[in-house]
Formats: sequence, C-alpha cells, structure tokens
Amino acid sequence: MADKKVKEPKAPKVKEPKTKAPKKKKLKTYQQRQDRNGYAFMAPWIIGFLAFTAFPFVMTIYLSFTNVKQTILGYDIKWVGLANYNTAFFKNESFLPALLSYLQMIIPYTFIVVVLSFIIAYLLCKINRGKSILRTIYFLPVIIMSGPVMTQILNVQEAGAAPATDAAIQTNAFSNIFIMQIIQSYSPALANGLAGVFDHLSIILWFTGIPIVLFINGLQKINPSIYEAAKIDSANAWQIMWKITIPMLKSIGLIITVFTVIQLGMYDSINPVYELIEEATSNTNGGFGFAATYSWIYSIVALLIIGIVFLLFKDRKPKDIKAREKQEKKLKKLDRIQKRRLASQRRHERKEAKRFGK
Repeated sequence: MADKKVKEPKAPKVKEPKTKAPKKKKLKTYQQRQDRNGYAFMAPWIIGFLAFTAFPFVMTIYLSFTNVKQTILGYDIKWVGLANYNTAFFKNESFLPALLSYLQMIIPYTFIVVVLSFIIAYLLCKINRGKSILRTIYFLPVIIMSGPVMTQILNVQEAGAAPATDAAIQTNAFSNIFIMQIIQSYSPALANGLAGVFDHLSIILWFTGIPIVLFINGLQKINPSIYEAAKIDSANAWQIMWKITIPMLKSIGLIITVFTVIQLGMYDSINPVYELIEEATSNTNGGFGFAATYSWIYSIVALLIIGIVFLLFKDRKPKDIKAREKQEKKLKKLDRIQKRRLASQRRHERKEAKRFGK
C-alpha cells in the first residue's frame, strides 16, 4: 500500500489591516462654484426674509379674508370670505379712485426716472473733471430721503399742489406753453398727467440717485474695444448708443425699473393707496382686515406692473433664429409622428403573424 500523504498543517493567515482608499473629491464646475458663492452671499437676506417677511406675508393674505377687531382680551378674528374685497371694489368710494390715480402716476413717473437717470449717468461718464463731486451731489438725495426730510418735502409739495379733479386747473400753470396747449386740445388727460409730472419734477429728480449709480456701473463695464470697433465700421454716436450701449444695459434697466416702481409706491404723498393702507391700519375697529385687503390688491397690481416690465425688457431673438427653431420643432414633430406610425405598423404585423401562424 502506498504511503498515505500526511497533511501538513496550514500556517495561520495573518489578517492585513485594511486601508480605505481615499475618496475622490468631485470636481465642481465653474458654474456650480459661482452658484454656491451667490447663495452664500444671499444667505443673510434669505434668512431674514424667511424669519421676518414670509410669515407676515402669508398672514396678510389670511387677514384679508377676515374681520379683525381689537378687544380687551386681544384681537377678535372672524372669517368673512370675500366681503372685504367686495367692499373695496364696489362699496368704498375712495379705494378705486386711489388705485387708478396710482396707475396714472406710476407709468409716467417711472419712465421719467429711468430716462433721466440714464441721461445723467451717460453725461457723467463723459465728464473727466469733477466727476466724483457731481456723483456725490446726485447721490446726496438718497441719504436725505432715508430720514424724515423727504416726508416733510412731500407733505409741503402736496399741500401746495392744485387739486387733481379738473385737467384745466392742473394745466393752468402751463397754459402759456404752446406744446402743452396742443396736447390739451387733443387729450386733456395726457395734459393733466404731464402737468402733474412738471409740478413734481423736482421731487422726481430726488429718486434718480440709486438708478444713476447703477447705470454708471453698467456703462463702465462695457468693453471700450466694442466702441472702437463700431467707430472703425463708421458708426456714429447715435448708432453706437442704440445698437451697443442701450442693448448692453437692458438687464440693468430692468433692475432699475423694478426698483423705481417699488420705491415710488412707498410714499403716501405720491401713492394714495399707501395712505389708505395706513389709515385702515390705524383703525382698530375692524380696520386690520381692510388694510390687509388693500395691501394684497396693491401687491397684485404692483406684481402685474413688474411682470409687464419683464416682458418689455425680455431679450427678443432675431427672426432668422426664430424661424430656424420653428422649423426644428416641426421636424421633431414629424419625426415623432413617423416613429408612432412605424411602431403601430410593427404591432399590426406581429398580430397578423400570430393570427395566421406565420
């Protein structure tokens, strides 16, 4: 018999310590880093909005459907549905005229503030001497407006202004102007609006401080080589302004227009709706509900105006690009229809093959 093989004892396995492979850090793209920095910069505002603005905003919507009265034990809140809105639009004699007056004011005032700000900023960028002094002078009203001085000026202006009930009374101070007479003969409402603008022109100029600074910032960011290339192509100053300067400032113009719409509505001497909101808030006998209703209606109107502003400043694609995109959509649609037809045809062929045993 062959010798049986003797099994040799196996050596004990020594467990080697496991080393974790280092985790590969995901490389973030440039856009992701920019987004992160942007959110970090906006974090204080976002936290402040969520802490101090989001809840009052939602609560205002709720209070607009209620009747709030102040009692000894606190506030008595009763749900009334759409009664406050019905009262505001159909029973209150002062709300709708105030809202219409706000709409008649905000359109020309915003237009004048934006246009004057752009003109002044454009001229300041062309000046070489005394530029910083002039910028300080134009920005000084912004500092003054932050205090009670602007309120006193607006109150004095309102006390000395003519009543807005008759267009002839409003335009009496400008009746000697030939252009104003022509405008009044065609449209008394337009003449009344222009007269109101001229009456408050000095006040309107006070609102151009921040827009001027923003426009100057945008003008300084335009690459000078673009202007040099346009001049080489024999473009004059007017063409350069309309084809280069204004299109490149469109995004800044959008921000300035939205800012002006909001800023002009914050003064009761200019915005009569704001005055009604203040009066309703001071009324403790059921006024909080009406104040919330007025605020919410005014907010919707302001948001609609801002939406129109966004549409006006929206970048419009050239006609050839629009036609190309439209043609591509048609081709994609035809391709989808063809694929559905082929899929239906294949299903039909499979059914026929099963039916006849092929």
